[in-house]
Amino acid sequence: MTDNIRDLVIVGGGPAGLSAAIYAARALLDAVTLEQEAVGGQVILTNEVDNYPGVPHTDGFSLTDAMQRQAKDLGAAIVMEDVRSISRDESSGLFTVTTSAASYVTRAVILAGGATPRHAGFDGEEEFGGHGVSYCATCDGMFYRGKQVFVIGGGNSAAEEALFLTKFADKVTMVVRKDHMRAQASVAKQVAESEKLEVRYLTSITAVGGDGLLQSVTFRNNETGALTTETFDKGSFGVFVFVGRVPASGLVKDLVELDRQGYVVANERMETTVPGLFAAGDVRQKSLRQIVTAAADGAIAATSVASYLGQPVEG
Repeated sequence: MTDNIRDLVIVGGGPAGLSAAIYAARALLDAVTLEQEAVGGQVILTNEVDNYPGVPHTDGFSLTDAMQRQAKDLGAAIVMEDVRSISRDESSGLFTVTTSAASYVTRAVILAGGATPRHAGFDGEEEFGGHGVSYCATCDGMFYRGKQVFVIGGGNSAAEEALFLTKFADKVTMVVRKDHMRAQASVAKQVAESEKLEVRYLTSITAVGGDGLLQSVTFRNNETGALTTETFDKGSFGVFVFVGRVPASGLVKDLVELDRQGYVVANERMETTVPGLFAAGDVRQKSLRQIVTAAADGAIAATSVASYLGQPVEG
């Protein structure tokens, strides 16, 4: 274990973590950002990003690559290491962040590991991810203007996203595996009243296919087990999956308060229930999970860390 005590360790190199790294560098904090797979996180899988202010018509990789270069230009340290554990010494208040290669002792931690969409598990889901299969209506809905979309899921998120997609798509079909929706009655009522939205109950999607772009989708009747395949013009439809998300909160599940879905509970300053431990981005409990809100969280979290450590706060 190193004898050097850092001001801050940022766990996660997505938009929240990179934004936190930028603000930490500007506050002259001794900080390091740890990322286990690829800097940029889940965003690098997004082919088209049209809703990040000031950066029109880009893609996830280009956007987060620019964030990374900006952070490094400001002096931020970004290290590719897999974080294995986070612990806190109650007497000193110091944290130990243990990775696959080292241990970091730090006065503060920002957890910015994000959350990954839970996959539905149908054939072709991975192959067409970002090329016809999507997990974010706000991100990708506009690319389906005049097209047809299928929405997998029967909960509030699926219903709300399906309603949102009716602004763009000519037809939206919810695919619900049970004989009823789990969405709240008021939301289900809006679904029933929408002229552009239909619901297929007791149905699952088992496969999608196509040559580069989606051309077919296979459905299973969950009562009879019968399979039917429907074909479409290439690229004329999409599949949106809303069956939940998995937050990367396992590292702190024994330290901080989590909500029922496993998201970290944090206030508007990104402070958790543990002094010195902050949460930013999709890993925390929040109403909107977008690149811009993750970046904002990271900025707030780093500024809060500076205040927590008694450092001047950037105005």
